[in-house]
Amino acid sequence: MFNYDVNNLREGLSVVIQRNISADAFQWLQGHQVVDQLSFVKGAFVQMPRRVGKAKVVFSEAESQQLKHIRPGFTIDEWTTDRLCRVYLLVTKGSEEKDKNYQLIEDLFSAAEMNEQVALYSALPVLPFPELWGKRCAEGIRSNIGSVLEAIMYQNPYPAEQLDEAAWNQMVIKAFFTEKQISQIQGLDERANKELARILTDYARERQAAGRGVDPMLWYLVAKFVDEPVLDAMKRGFF
Repeated sequence: MFNYDVNNLREGLSVVIQRNISADAFQWLQGHQVVDQLSFVKGAFVQMPRRVGKAKVVFSEAESQQLKHIRPGFTIDEWTTDRLCRVYLLVTKGSEEKDKNYQLIEDLFSAAEMNEQVALYSALPVLPFPELWGKRCAEGIRSNIGSVLEAIMYQNPYPAEQLDEAAWNQMVIKAFFTEKQISQIQGLDERANKELARILTDYARERQAAGRGVDPMLWYLVAKFVDEPVLDAMKRGFF
């Protein structure tokens, strides 16, 4: 069900959370672990900012490395307390019942405002039954909300692990079009492919024809698939 030790992740997140929110807020959050009702979880998800605040999460390098060891690629860098606690709540509600998990996450997505969407997409790599959320991830890539796109693209191992080639290519292309930090995307080397290189080369030519440059990371992604047209575009980009 989970592709990591969920109990260790819960414990690691709990230690960080307890240091970043008040004792009353932590008690409230812990109380929601023992109630197994969808309406109760949904209510807690909505109330989270008011209960735990929205301050930037503070944690040590050792804690960061521990989380990455438990769930490779997973990070809480630059997260806020409400985002972290929402993800933690979803991890604690992880169930062996596939249909129950699907219904909960789908219901949350359907009603989610922007910050709730950010938390949901951030939670994808630690949700049970990861194969269920590929379509949701691909749908998020079509969003025009910058913070939602960054939750999917930045330091998130889920897209590289679960998206099919078409959806992966769409995400990378969207990152270039929206001028995101390409280096923050995990799995670029492993998911490089000829079709993506072709599309990016066409994009570079269009930019060059308009007298505009491209992010140098583009050439890094197409380098494995260099042919005559790609080499010509690269020369135009560098010289």
